[in-house]
Amino acid sequence: MSRLTLNCALRHASAVGLLLSAGTASAQELEPRTYSAAPAGTNFVVFSYTYLTGNVLTDPSLPVTNVQARINAFSAGYEHTFGLAGHTASIAFAIPYTRGNLSGNVIDAPTEVHRAGMGDLRTRFAFNLMGSPALSPEDFARRAPSSSIGLSLTMSAPTGQYVPSRLVNVGTNRWAFKPEVGLSQPVGNWFFEATAGTWIFTTNNNFFRGNKRSQDPLWTFQLHGGYGFGPGFWIAADIGYADGGGSSLNGVPDRDRQSNLRYGLTFSVPLARSWSSKLALSNGFITRAGGNYKEISLTLQYHWFDR
Repeated sequence: MSRLTLNCALRHASAVGLLLSAGTASAQELEPRTYSAAPAGTNFVVFSYTYLTGNVLTDPSLPVTNVQARINAFSAGYEHTFGLAGHTASIAFAIPYTRGNLSGNVIDAPTEVHRAGMGDLRTRFAFNLMGSPALSPEDFARRAPSSSIGLSLTMSAPTGQYVPSRLVNVGTNRWAFKPEVGLSQPVGNWFFEATAGTWIFTTNNNFFRGNKRSQDPLWTFQLHGGYGFGPGFWIAADIGYADGGGSSLNGVPDRDRQSNLRYGLTFSVPLARSWSSKLALSNGFITRAGGNYKEISLTLQYHWFDR
């Protein structure tokens, strides 16, 4: 396998990393290289550990104030790339297990809870519209890197642990969908990426003792820029903005519209043939609701090619 093929394969598994972190960071995750090109017939298995501390909830629009949390999340995911209408496509899924301690004020009353359980299952389908034809690993290694534009749809299914009598849960008891468009631009050893998408939520019809809770769409925008030192060895600076997502209880709007800006750094290092690791750090910069938290994520991945 050439160094170029190995490099592209290692960096592309960010799509699974996106699903892993999304389950714990309330749709405000920062994940570079999710639209980088990869050969058709590539498989990724990814394991991730994420630690979050500060004003963070699995659902930041919950009516809880002065939140302080310490959350540990463990995730496993799989991604497969394939050819579709002459272009590269991929399908990925991930499932998290979350445990943590949270304290805050519920209707001005101090409360502290411990939660642990399986989170909501997430799947992601991505399709590269331009700049990423479906190629074998050998042909892919001979092509020159170029600009690419892709579309993706991420879905969160209500499979996580949920107890209607609890205000704070690991699962969300609703479906969520995120259509997104992404642009990836390599410039020598440098790379740049921009994404724009929106989370669309269904109604939770059994929220906290039988209430109905809905949430407005949450718009997300990200910019990433980084430098590659060698196959699978790169660093990226990340910035992301989330806007919207205000909720309503039984048709009455709450004052919890999000307007959060986050920044971070991501490091990727190869470990051995077909193995690599990634360390990601992020923090809230300007926050309005649910975004003022610190996140540290460590990911281990293994990849192989179809024969």
